[in-house]
Amino acid sequence: MDPGATKLSDEKRVRDDLIIYAAGEIHSDWRDQFRGHLEELGVDTHVVGPQEVHDRSDSVGEDILGEQPAPVYRDLMGARVNTLRTRVLMQRADVCVAYFGPKYKQWNTALDAGAAIASGVPLILVRSEENVHALKEVDALASLTVETLEQAAQAVAYIFE
Repeated sequence: MDPGATKLSDEKRVRDDLIIYAAGEIHSDWRDQFRGHLEELGVDTHVVGPQEVHDRSDSVGEDILGEQPAPVYRDLMGARVNTLRTRVLMQRADVCVAYFGPKYKQWNTALDAGAAIASGVPLILVRSEENVHALKEVDALASLTVETLEQAAQAVAYIFE
Protein backbone atom coordinates (compact mmCIF):
# COMPACT_ATOMS: atom_id res chain seq x y z
CA MET A 1 0.00 0.00 0.00
CA ASP A 2 1.19 3.50 -0.82
CA PRO A 3 2.37 5.22 2.44
CA GLY A 4 1.07 8.54 1.08
CA ALA A 5 -2.42 7.07 0.71
CA THR A 6 -2.34 5.86 4.32
CA LYS A 7 -1.36 9.32 5.54
CA LEU A 8 -4.23 10.90 3.58
CA SER A 9 -6.76 8.37 4.85
CA ASP A 10 -5.56 8.91 8.45
CA GLU A 11 -5.88 12.70 8.06
CA LYS A 12 -9.39 12.34 6.61
CA ARG A 13 -10.43 10.06 9.48
CA VAL A 14 -9.15 12.56 12.04
CA ARG A 15 -10.78 15.46 10.20
CA ASP A 16 -14.09 13.59 9.97
CA ASP A 17 -13.92 12.80 13.68
CA LEU A 18 -13.06 16.37 14.79
CA ILE A 19 -15.79 17.94 16.93
CA ILE A 20 -15.97 21.72 17.14
CA TYR A 21 -18.13 23.27 19.85
CA ALA A 22 -19.48 26.55 18.45
CA ALA A 23 -20.11 28.81 21.45
CA GLY A 24 -22.10 31.97 20.93
CA GLU A 25 -25.52 33.52 20.61
CA ILE A 26 -28.29 31.56 18.92
CA HIS A 27 -30.11 34.46 17.26
CA SER A 28 -28.09 34.87 14.06
CA ASP A 29 -26.77 32.54 11.36
CA TRP A 30 -23.09 32.82 12.32
CA ARG A 31 -22.76 29.03 12.76
CA ASP A 32 -24.00 28.47 9.20
CA GLN A 33 -21.46 31.05 7.99
CA PHE A 34 -18.70 29.24 9.88
CA ARG A 35 -19.79 25.87 8.49
CA GLY A 36 -19.75 27.44 5.01
CA HIS A 37 -16.17 28.66 5.46
CA LEU A 38 -15.10 25.19 6.62
CA GLU A 39 -16.82 23.62 3.62
CA GLU A 40 -15.11 26.07 1.23
CA LEU A 41 -11.78 24.96 2.70
CA GLY A 42 -12.65 21.29 2.30
CA VAL A 43 -12.85 20.66 6.04
CA ASP A 44 -15.61 18.19 6.92
CA THR A 45 -16.04 18.25 10.69
CA HIS A 46 -18.84 18.01 13.22
CA VAL A 47 -19.93 21.46 14.45
CA VAL A 48 -22.04 21.23 17.60
CA GLY A 49 -23.26 23.78 20.10
CA PRO A 50 -26.23 25.04 22.04
CA GLN A 51 -29.78 24.43 20.84
CA GLU A 52 -30.16 26.81 17.89
CA VAL A 53 -33.97 26.85 17.91
CA HIS A 54 -34.62 29.61 20.43
CA ASP A 55 -38.17 28.57 21.35
CA ARG A 56 -37.01 24.99 21.97
CA SER A 57 -34.13 26.23 24.11
CA ASP A 58 -36.54 28.30 26.21
CA SER A 59 -39.22 25.60 26.57
CA VAL A 60 -37.08 22.47 27.04
CA GLY A 61 -37.24 22.55 30.84
CA GLU A 62 -41.03 22.51 30.88
CA ASP A 63 -41.13 20.07 27.95
CA ILE A 64 -39.20 17.56 30.06
CA LEU A 65 -40.17 18.43 33.64
CA GLY A 66 -43.68 19.79 33.17
CA GLU A 67 -45.18 23.21 33.74
CA GLN A 68 -43.31 25.32 36.26
CA PRO A 69 -45.02 27.49 38.93
CA ALA A 70 -43.50 30.79 37.75
CA PRO A 71 -41.48 32.18 34.81
CA VAL A 72 -38.28 32.28 36.88
CA TYR A 73 -38.52 28.50 37.41
CA ARG A 74 -39.31 27.95 33.71
CA ASP A 75 -36.08 29.80 32.86
CA LEU A 76 -34.09 27.98 35.55
CA MET A 77 -35.24 24.50 34.48
CA GLY A 78 -34.58 25.34 30.82
CA ALA A 79 -31.11 26.59 31.75
CA ARG A 80 -30.36 23.38 33.62
CA VAL A 81 -31.30 21.18 30.67
CA ASN A 82 -29.36 23.44 28.29
CA THR A 83 -26.36 23.32 30.63
CA LEU A 84 -26.48 19.52 30.57
CA ARG A 85 -26.34 19.64 26.76
CA THR A 86 -23.48 22.15 26.79
CA ARG A 87 -21.41 20.16 29.29
CA VAL A 88 -21.78 16.89 27.41
CA LEU A 89 -20.99 18.38 24.01
CA MET A 90 -18.14 20.56 25.33
CA GLN A 91 -16.49 17.55 26.99
CA ARG A 92 -16.61 15.68 23.68
CA ALA A 93 -15.26 18.64 21.69
CA ASP A 94 -11.73 18.79 20.32
CA VAL A 95 -11.81 22.56 19.96
CA CYS A 96 -14.17 25.39 20.89
CA VAL A 97 -14.83 28.37 18.64
CA ALA A 98 -16.32 31.18 20.74
CA TYR A 99 -17.90 33.91 18.62
CA PHE A 100 -18.50 37.32 20.15
CA GLY A 101 -20.62 38.97 17.48
CA PRO A 102 -21.70 42.58 17.08
CA LYS A 103 -25.16 42.14 18.57
CA TYR A 104 -26.80 40.60 21.64
CA LYS A 105 -25.45 40.23 25.11
CA GLN A 106 -22.78 37.56 25.16
CA TRP A 107 -23.05 36.08 28.66
CA ASN A 108 -23.39 32.51 27.44
CA THR A 109 -20.49 32.89 25.04
CA ALA A 110 -18.26 34.04 27.89
CA LEU A 111 -19.42 31.17 30.10
CA ASP A 112 -18.80 28.61 27.36
CA ALA A 113 -15.36 30.07 26.59
CA GLY A 114 -14.46 29.82 30.27
CA ALA A 115 -15.77 26.24 30.45
CA ALA A 116 -13.64 25.30 27.43
CA ILE A 117 -10.54 26.82 29.00
CA ALA A 118 -11.23 25.15 32.37
CA SER A 119 -11.77 21.79 30.65
CA GLY A 120 -8.58 22.04 28.64
CA VAL A 121 -10.44 22.32 25.33
CA PRO A 122 -8.43 24.55 22.97
CA LEU A 123 -10.25 27.84 22.41
CA ILE A 124 -10.37 29.91 19.24
CA LEU A 125 -11.75 33.30 20.24
CA VAL A 126 -13.50 35.27 17.49
CA ARG A 127 -13.95 38.93 18.36
CA SER A 128 -13.82 42.27 16.61
CA GLU A 129 -11.21 44.90 17.28
CA GLU A 130 -13.78 46.92 19.23
CA ASN A 131 -13.96 44.11 21.82
CA VAL A 132 -10.23 43.82 22.46
CA HIS A 133 -10.36 45.54 25.84
CA ALA A 134 -13.59 43.90 27.02
CA LEU A 135 -12.28 40.40 26.24
CA LYS A 136 -8.61 40.83 27.14
CA GLU A 137 -8.65 38.17 29.88
CA VAL A 138 -10.40 35.63 27.64
CA ASP A 139 -7.99 36.60 24.86
CA ALA A 140 -5.02 35.95 27.16
CA LEU A 141 -6.22 32.38 27.83
CA ALA A 142 -7.37 31.48 24.31
CA SER A 143 -5.23 29.24 22.13
CA LEU A 144 -5.80 31.67 19.26
CA THR A 145 -7.69 34.93 18.79
CA VAL A 146 -9.02 35.98 15.39
CA GLU A 147 -11.34 38.69 14.12
CA THR A 148 -13.46 36.77 11.60
CA LEU A 149 -15.19 33.44 11.21
CA GLU A 150 -13.21 32.90 8.02
CA GLN A 151 -9.96 33.20 9.99
CA ALA A 152 -11.29 30.71 12.56
CA ALA A 153 -12.08 28.26 9.75
CA GLN A 154 -8.60 28.76 8.28
CA ALA A 155 -7.06 27.96 11.68
CA VAL A 156 -9.08 24.73 11.88
CA ALA A 157 -8.09 23.84 8.30
CA TYR A 158 -4.42 24.38 9.18
CA ILE A 159 -4.62 21.53 11.71
CA PHE A 160 -4.82 19.14 8.74
CA GLU A 161 -2.03 20.55 6.59
